[in-house]
Amino acid sequence: MDISVVVPLFNEDESLPELTAWIAQVMNDHNFSYEVILVDDGSTDNSWEVIESLRLQNPAIKGIKFRRNYGKSAALNVAFEATQGDVVITMDADLQDSPDEIPELYRRIKEEKLDLISGWKKKRYDPITKTIPTKLFNAATRKMSGIELNDFNCGLKAYRSDVVKTIEVYGEMHRYIPVIAKWAGFNKIAEQVVEHRARKYGTTKFGFSRFINGFLDLLSIFFVGKFGKRPMHFFGSLGVLSFIIGMVMSIYMLIEKQYLIHSGLEYRNVTDQPLFYLSLVAIVVGSQLFLAGFIAELLSRNAPERNQYLIEKRV
Repeated sequence: MDISVVVPLFNEDESLPELTAWIAQVMNDHNFSYEVILVDDGSTDNSWEVIESLRLQNPAIKGIKFRRNYGKSAALNVAFEATQGDVVITMDADLQDSPDEIPELYRRIKEEKLDLISGWKKKRYDPITKTIPTKLFNAATRKMSGIELNDFNCGLKAYRSDVVKTIEVYGEMHRYIPVIAKWAGFNKIAEQVVEHRARKYGTTKFGFSRFINGFLDLLSIFFVGKFGKRPMHFFGSLGVLSFIIGMVMSIYMLIEKQYLIHSGLEYRNVTDQPLFYLSLVAIVVGSQLFLAGFIAELLSRNAPERNQYLIEKRV
C-alpha cells in the first residue's frame, strides 16, 4: 500500500464527508493505493455514525473509536500501530489542512529518502492569541532540539513507515513528534510550506492550558531522550555540584572564623551567619539529588527495555 492517511478527530461530524471525498479524489487522480484511518477521540456528536456511513461507501476508510477523550497523541499512537502504507500522512479533520498537499509530500519522502516532512503553515488564519504563543514555542523547541523547523505543531506531516512504527507518542507530545523522531535516530527531517485554510465547520479545540502542558512535555522529551538510559549523569552531576558548593561555603566560614580568632578580631559564630544555612541547604539538596540519580539508575538498569536499541540494518 502506498499511503496511509491518519485523521484524529473530536466532534467533527460536519467536515468528515467533505474531507474524505477530497482525499479519495486526490488518491484516485494519482493512482495511489491508500487507506484513511479516522480516529474518533471520544466525540459527543455524530462523528462515529458518520464514520460508519463513510466506511460503507468507501472500503478504504477505516475507523477507530475511543470510549472517551484521550487526546490527539493517543489517537495518533493507536493509528500509527494500525497503518499499512509505505508513507503515513497525518492531517487534522477540520479542513484547515489540504489533501492536495499529499502527492508532493509522498514524492519527497520517496525520492529524497526523507524520514519525516513537517508542514509549515507560513500564512495562517488563526487569531493572534494563538499565533504569537505558537511562535514562541516553536522558537524554544528549535533552540532545545536543534531541529530547524518553523512549525512543529502543524498537523499535516508525512512519515516513512519505519518512523511511526518506532516512536511512541503520549501525553501531548504530538506537537514534538519531530523531536521524538530525532531522538529515535531519524535525522532526515525536512519542512514543506503548506496551505492553511480557514476553519469551515465547528469550533477550535485550542486552549491556553496546552501551552503549559506543551512546555512540560518538551522538557520531558529533552530529559528522556538525553538521559533516559543514564539518569545518574544528570542527577549525580547536579548533586555533586551542589554538595561541593555547600562544602566550599562551610569551609570558607570555618577558615574565616579561625583567622579572626587568631588575629584577635571580633567574630560571629558560624551558625549566626545566613551563609551557613545556605551551605547547609546546598549540601542537603546535593545529597538528595545524588540519591535520586542513584535510585533512578537502579530502576533504569532493571527496566525490561534497558538493552533495547534501534537497529537500522544487518548484513
